Amino acid sequence: MLDTRELGRRPGSQREVFRTVPAPADLGIEVLGVPEGSQVDVDLRLEAVVEGVLVTGAARAELEGECVRCLAPLSDEVEVRFQELFVYDDQDVDPDEELEVSTLHDDLVDLEPLLRDAVVLALPFQPLCQDDCPGLCPECGARLADAPDHGHDAPVDPRWTALGALAEPEQQED
Repeated sequence: MLDTRELGRRPGSQREVFRTVPAPADLGIEVLGVPEGSQVDVDLRLEAVVEGVLVTGAARAELEGECVRCLAPLSDEVEVRFQELFVYDDQDVDPDEELEVSTLHDDLVDLEPLLRDAVVLALPFQPLCQDDCPGLCPECGARLADAPDHGHDAPVDPRWTALGALAEPEQQED
């Protein structure tokens, strides 16, 4: 929560804020996200406008996750920019737009939903350790990036196994 009382509902007044805050839980997607409790650097500009407070800013955080092809651990950094108008809680809001409008509660701004939306939308849908990650071997699960010459003998069609059993006694007689 961020206090906006210093702006004093005077349109045109503004304040710059830089904070390092702990990351909330579940800030990311299943395979990539900001670890809970890690540092998130938030750089904000709060501007009083007639309707409320306009929050413009950027956030930076470390990411941890895994490659969707080979399951190797990943670490990266995300930087997002965002802007949102928080309407004063005593303003009349159209009931049709009520769910789409962010509201100040007792002159406090809750940045978590805004930060969550910005970070999740900035993350890749399928993170990779490298653009040309070969993934895992479909037969044994070996990581193909570690063993580029990895291979298996050609599989025997199970329909031929009965014939293979007939040929074995003849080979033993020779």
